[in-house]
Amino acid sequence: MGALSEVSSYLITTLVTFYLLIVILRFLLQLARADYYNPISQFIVKATTPLLRPLRRVIPSVGSLDTSSLVLALIVQALGIVLILFTSYGFIVNNPLSLLIWALLGVATAFTKLFFFTILVSIIFSWVAPQSRHPALMLLQQVNEPVMAPFRRLLPNMGGLDLSPILVFICINVVEILIRNAAVASQMPAGIIMGM
Repeated sequence: MGALSEVSSYLITTLVTFYLLIVILRFLLQLARADYYNPISQFIVKATTPLLRPLRRVIPSVGSLDTSSLVLALIVQALGIVLILFTSYGFIVNNPLSLLIWALLGVATAFTKLFFFTILVSIIFSWVAPQSRHPALMLLQQVNEPVMAPFRRLLPNMGGLDLSPILVFICINVVEILIRNAAVASQMPAGIIMGM
């Protein structure tokens, strides 16, 4: 791989990952019914609406699941995979089923990484600035709550000590192991998915 293809792959991976995370956040914000008027929510909505508007005309929501956001995440991931394979290896994906499986694995990886880091940031800020009303921290709490709440119900009251993030991190690691093994089984080329 030459320097130009390496730089191209890096730029494509960075841009695709950034936009993919924004699209996934849009899905999670709607799922968690997060504060729409939060300035970060407004940015996410404005960044995703131009591509989501046409998809929403043909893909309806299922209950509180914004299925058009999930489809957009798959499209963004698949496009990133195609671009990375072409710029890095000159390889064109001929099998759409493989591309769909790789895109699903990529989106699943993005979900696990997003939850890992948002929960980690929430934990750190709960120690450093426990009463902070910063819009980003409030949004992180709203996005993480649907994942954290079931684990909190499983654990007994520990007198103000919340051990549920440990269980969530264990589950995230188990899911990442399953994703990595599925990637190997699907013969996914190395380096085309963030964090894998």
